[in-house]
Amino acid sequence: MRIGVLTGGGDVPGLNPCIKAVVNRAVASGHEVVGLRRGWAALVSTNPDDPDTAAEHLVALDPLTVRTIDRTGGTILHTSRTNPGRVPTNEVPAFLAGAVSGDGPHDLTDHALRVLASQGIDVLIAIGGDDTLSYGLRLHDEGFPVIAIPKTMDNDVHGTDYCIGFSTAVTRGVQFIHDLRTSTGSHERLAVVELFGRYSGETSLITAYLAGVDRAIISEVPFDIDRLAAMLVADREANPSRYAMVTISEGATIVGGELMLTGEADAYGHRKLGGIGQITGDLLAERTGLGIIYQQVAYLMRSGRPDSLDLMVATNYAVMAVDLALEGARGRMVSLRGGTYAAVPISVTREGVKRVDVGELYDPDNYRPQVRHVAGKPMFLY
Repeated sequence: MRIGVLTGGGDVPGLNPCIKAVVNRAVASGHEVVGLRRGWAALVSTNPDDPDTAAEHLVALDPLTVRTIDRTGGTILHTSRTNPGRVPTNEVPAFLAGAVSGDGPHDLTDHALRVLASQGIDVLIAIGGDDTLSYGLRLHDEGFPVIAIPKTMDNDVHGTDYCIGFSTAVTRGVQFIHDLRTSTGSHERLAVVELFGRYSGETSLITAYLAGVDRAIISEVPFDIDRLAAMLVADREANPSRYAMVTISEGATIVGGELMLTGEADAYGHRKLGGIGQITGDLLAERTGLGIIYQQVAYLMRSGRPDSLDLMVATNYAVMAVDLALEGARGRMVSLRGGTYAAVPISVTREGVKRVDVGELYDPDNYRPQVRHVAGKPMFLY
């Protein structure tokens, strides 16, 4: 069997260990692995009639190739946000220009299937979040064998309690918040820490919960800037070290406001987020007259080597994905459910993005994590 593997969307710690475990498990069982470079872009950019393009976008993987990659973050296969089902006209390869018409976006799925056939790939293991896996579902619907591995530091893929990258992201966030306390306290300021999280505020919520910050603003609940300012002033006054901290999801909004979006929409309809922390910091400075430290943690949350939990889950997800492929399973996603490894239909990705259960985990009146019940909840409460 020839197994393809790709990583798509944002990088997270744990991708390289996952790739390594896929390769080692498959090769030990007598099978071959080929890596698709830059995610789904490999299927768009490869010309079945031109071996040079295949050499550029696909790479043979063996245990020696991946021997040390688990020691670093990121993905050796690189990544992109390409969606072969929605390719803008300016991104259609020259060799396909005559096969498309109109303004686009263009559905190049038939071409993607031809590439997979031409490369002799029998089954594809796709590692990604909702967007990446949504195209894996499309290929499954077209009849091509796909096994999915959930990855996103927002931990918001339906059908699983855990996605690769989440633990390391929260660990990084907690560490940076605690480090930032020294400067914030030394200068008796308010600190605004902006964390990743588009539609789900779980990263901000859990990081704030574990780091013990004063207030946490999440994507699910628009906030009133005047109320927040008054709360932070009170928090600062109550703190013997004379400072206060608030975390904020990049997808958060002020009451009556909109998401802070920039740039053009990508192939999955998303524009770049970020900047709500800066706006919030400026408004807090106006209302309180206090000094503000604004820190956008952003990419630092998903940089560097994975922690031990992401190493464990990434490795086990990979082993399970290969075993499913070799058993002939199709259209499945590996997952953790109730603390146990399981396989669920990849169609769960059609359910959209998971969001924080505000009623169970958040106090929207006081902008704070409030875990009302722990018994019976998954390890990460979500």
